Amino acid sequence: METLIETHAHIYLDQFEKDLDEVLDRAKEKGVEKIYMPNIDHTSIDDMLKVEETSAICVAMMGLHPCSVNKTFEKELYLMEDWLSKREWSAVGEIGTDLYWDKTFWPQQQEAFKIQCNWAIEYDRPVVIHCRESIDETIHLVEEINNEKLRGVFHCFGGTMEQANKIIELGFYLGIGGVSTFKNGGLDQVLPKVNLEKIVLETDSPYLAPVPHRGKRNEPSFIELVAERVSQLMNRDLQEVKSVTTLNAQTLFS
Repeated sequence: METLIETHAHIYLDQFEKDLDEVLDRAKEKGVEKIYMPNIDHTSIDDMLKVEETSAICVAMMGLHPCSVNKTFEKELYLMEDWLSKREWSAVGEIGTDLYWDKTFWPQQQEAFKIQCNWAIEYDRPVVIHCRESIDETIHLVEEINNEKLRGVFHCFGGTMEQANKIIELGFYLGIGGVSTFKNGGLDQVLPKVNLEKIVLETDSPYLAPVPHRGKRNEPSFIELVAERVSQLMNRDLQEVKSVTTLNAQTLFS
């Protein structure tokens, strides 16, 4: 069985409190060998680290999610920076920008993003970027930082071919998840033209479950459905998709 790497799952959240062991067992049955967990803010750290401590396949990252950026974001960043200095992390994430829910703290989001990208450069770690309804703005921010050491993944990619090309040219991967299975997700027009060596697979559990589970709780075992969809859209053998995206994820988080 070809292995899979789940590059983005919030399995430390309350939605998994009652059956996390079963969720992890199902993931292992599908060949998932690693699950990377992005942080949200100070409230999620303890639960995330508890999952990492109790499961050999779960790996934590550290960062401040843009939806947690508000008028006190500097206090949050102080805590994130303190944690980053205490140990080695797989990545700086989940960071980024979000113009979907609330535009109130857009200037603060940009500042928090730049600060955390500079931490990633300092610690030589990849970044995991959230950019809901703000993909062009986030690409521009990365271009402004203009540092060849800055690398990572644009998580939950659902953009255009032009945006995909810009991200790849910047040296980043595209994080492909359940949106690829949605009828009007748009990735059926993009993935056939993308190099398989430039994508990694994710679920964003418990959110954005792929078809046929859309609207239900997502979980890491569903990543196989994402791999199958990528295989169909790119006209590549499923085992090849699993093998190449696993290697890509290993390279990303090396």
